[in-house]
Amino acid sequence: MNDQSASSNDNARPDARLPKLTLVLGGARSGKSVHAESLIAAHLEADSATHRATYIATAEAGDGEMAQRIAAHRDRRGDQWRTVETLLGLGDAIADATAHGEPALVDCLTLWLSNVMHAGLDLQAETETLRDALARAKGPVVCVSNEVGLGIVPASPLGREFRDAAGRLNQNIAAQADRVEFIAAGLPLTLKKETS
Repeated sequence: MNDQSASSNDNARPDARLPKLTLVLGGARSGKSVHAESLIAAHLEADSATHRATYIATAEAGDGEMAQRIAAHRDRRGDQWRTVETLLGLGDAIADATAHGEPALVDCLTLWLSNVMHAGLDLQAETETLRDALARAKGPVVCVSNEVGLGIVPASPLGREFRDAAGRLNQNIAAQADRVEFIAAGLPLTLKKETS
């Protein structure tokens, strides 16, 4: 029997509600951010108790081109989003954003990693702080990260150090995540999906 009075939430995709932690990986301009935003939007539609999400941006507008990229990302999002910018205090930003059970999107882990390395901080300690914050988050978190290890080997020692650190960071967060998706040419490939 077909119930015409069913709410729109009953018609939502069964997998629309987000798990505790989702990692979205991909190369530059692969569609990672758009896909991550769509996951949050579907979650908001499926969860009638949640109406807003926080976009945690780790980028800094160091030049005009980067300012344009940031503005384009911001313009793409609707009024359901609040934006928080943080270069280093990612754990605190996640705790604040999810304090009331609302979802958060971190875009992106590789820029955060670059900020940590540039500041000369202990990468292992900062990663553990991040993982602890993700474990304690009171709402679902979607993290976006670049997969930088698929291209050519960087020519400089610093480039190789960053590539290796990004690979280790992605492995750490993927191990903790309930869901991991890889994006290529705007198309998602699910690498991991744990069901409760």
